[in-house]
Amino acid sequence: MARESRGTAHHRSVEASASDSPSTGRSRGGAGSRSGSVAPRRAMASTRPIWKGNLVLGLVTIPIELHTAVRSHRPRLRLLHASDKSPILFERVCEREGRPVAWKDLVKGFEYEKGKFVVVTPDDFRAASIERSKSIDIVDFVKASEIDVRYFETPYYVLPAEGGERAHALLGKAIASSGRVGIGKIVFRDAQHLAAVTAFDGAMVVNLLRFADEVADLEPFRAPAQEVRPKELELAEQLIESLADAWKPEKYADEFQKNLMRILDAKVKGRKPDLEAPEEPREAHVVDLMDRLRRSLEGHRAEKKGRPGRAARVTRAKSAKKRAPPRHVA
Repeated sequence: MARESRGTAHHRSVEASASDSPSTGRSRGGAGSRSGSVAPRRAMASTRPIWKGNLVLGLVTIPIELHTAVRSHRPRLRLLHASDKSPILFERVCEREGRPVAWKDLVKGFEYEKGKFVVVTPDDFRAASIERSKSIDIVDFVKASEIDVRYFETPYYVLPAEGGERAHALLGKAIASSGRVGIGKIVFRDAQHLAAVTAFDGAMVVNLLRFADEVADLEPFRAPAQEVRPKELELAEQLIESLADAWKPEKYADEFQKNLMRILDAKVKGRKPDLEAPEEPREAHVVDLMDRLRRSLEGHRAEKKGRPGRAARVTRAKSAKKRAPPRHVA
């Protein structure tokens, strides 16, 4: 039970990210450029490792450190009291007593029936761990292409700890040349995870993976059987091919975040924000699939040649017709 307060020193302030706000429709973003005096708080990787242990391959043990491999550039929004703009703080309140509880008096519990709990202690977590030492034991090497993308969770950079530099470099080169991924398990933050050890661009990376029972069964989500005409399939494949390109992650930016930062910067400066115009909503109902495929394909081919396609020309013509002043006949 949490109760809002503005008082005692042991309160923890709770921050809500912009992507968690009810007014946003996204929870994922890229690193768009930012300008002005307002800069989002960044969850930068600490120089300190978030995990220390060993990478074990047969009789070879390599001391390693894991460092976070992701960055968050989203602005952090605080919850405020609307009347006076004061930050909202939260207390940890005992549901039965209605009084705040200090951190030292908190324990973790499992609710096995409604309102009935058993306490889970640090000793319980240690006892549940099959591997008592902090290590990643590689048990298999599999082809990277065989791992379903649904299993990937979070990447971490692997650095050698003192004394492990040579073995770390050797294993990294061997994994890179093999084209395979090492599979093992790691106990991390009170939970066991499947881990994939890979080599990428001169560095070693550990990706936490989901276990098989954590991935929802695909069967209920398969597309219902539909008749696909050969000509429609051919047009769809041509459309895909017309959009084919090399993977360039820097090409894609979080436009929502860029606009939000412009709004925040303008509010700080007391100005009106200069925002990028939103795209026109697209029709969800496809009346003539073949016609839409043809028009889409023509439009993308024309864009590559540097001229607007038929669909774009028709749209512009309609817009110009709407803007044109009425003619007066004498």
